Amino acid sequence: MAQRLRVDLISREYPPEVYGGAGVHLEYLTRDLRNLADVRVHCFGAPRDEPGVTAYPEPAGLAGANAALRTMGVDLEIAAGARGTDIVHSHTWYANFAGHTAKLLHGVPHVVTTHSLEPLRPWKAEQLGGGYALSSFCERVAIENADAVIAVSGGMKRDVITAYPSVDPDKIQVVYNGIDTSIYAPNPGTDVIERLGIDLNRPSVVFVGRITRQKGLPYLLRACRSLPAETQIVLLAGAPDTKEIAAEVEGLADELRAARDERGVIWVQEMLPKHEVVQVLTHATVFVCPSIYEPMGIVNLEAMACETAVVATATGGIPEVVADGETGLLVPIEQLQDGTGTPVDPDKFVADLAAAMTELVQDPARARELGLAGRRRAVEKFSWARIAEETLAVYRTVL
Repeated sequence: MAQRLRVDLISREYPPEVYGGAGVHLEYLTRDLRNLADVRVHCFGAPRDEPGVTAYPEPAGLAGANAALRTMGVDLEIAAGARGTDIVHSHTWYANFAGHTAKLLHGVPHVVTTHSLEPLRPWKAEQLGGGYALSSFCERVAIENADAVIAVSGGMKRDVITAYPSVDPDKIQVVYNGIDTSIYAPNPGTDVIERLGIDLNRPSVVFVGRITRQKGLPYLLRACRSLPAETQIVLLAGAPDTKEIAAEVEGLADELRAARDERGVIWVQEMLPKHEVVQVLTHATVFVCPSIYEPMGIVNLEAMACETAVVATATGGIPEVVADGETGLLVPIEQLQDGTGTPVDPDKFVADLAAAMTELVQDPARARELGLAGRRRAVEKFSWARIAEETLAVYRTVL
């Protein structure tokens, strides 16, 4: 019997330390890829009990150093730990330096999955300071020298070509993010809803995501001022990137609370367990994704799988996930071409976002119809088993 291909997946995030879409991607890709290959996972943080998973703490000698430099220190240890692999596959700039170094050190192919791009997130300079130049370096060197690049959407592929024009477009292949529709499925229970104080007799608009510039939460909070008075706004939003964005969102949320009744705005800042998020999504009238930068938007798939109608920005890979008029409503946006994704006309974007949410809040029957169609689309188009097969096919092109 032929020996199974050994694949080393490299990521900052891996359960239980998951805070974004890349971590979700790794969790499920690992699970289904293990049916096809010998998979090892290298991640950051505390030790994991899961077989085949190795976690790496930050090097003690870099304590107190710039966050990007500490990341590069972890990456060097991961590169050493990948000895014996047949292929390395890195996810996000946090892991790209490890993948590129392992490629050079061990003489193996390096595949990069692009979940986002540093040139299109210039606000990260607020968070990383001089480390933004380091994060950009790690990503650029890895992508430009990768044997293959996986883009999580067609929009992401276009962004890679724009940001890194030296990369051969034929090396970039689209493999979508996926969704586990057995976990993300309608949950009719109400225990979580009741604990959080969500009123099932009122229509609700739900946001789930980190507080970061790309997620567009300030635009959503402004748009919510125009929603019908009976609408309940539920924010599952935490982990702010910077003090500045945290203060801006807090101020806008306070203004919104002051303009609505006592339970008109519910803000949960801690990260809820997955099954609790599923219940909140299930009972939402509308899930809203106001992102100004979103290569794929896995959170839209999660909502769709819970049979919830989606209102989302027509940017990045979102239009490849949310079928406009079929599984939700897409909000048009004209964006500055300076890498920030900022709307050319912020007031128009806010007004259009409010109009789309209001349309579905006032027509719950249509929202329900869109939600049912969303579930069907998630099941048919975005299964993780299919994505694992497509990922393995990319590996075969570079071996």
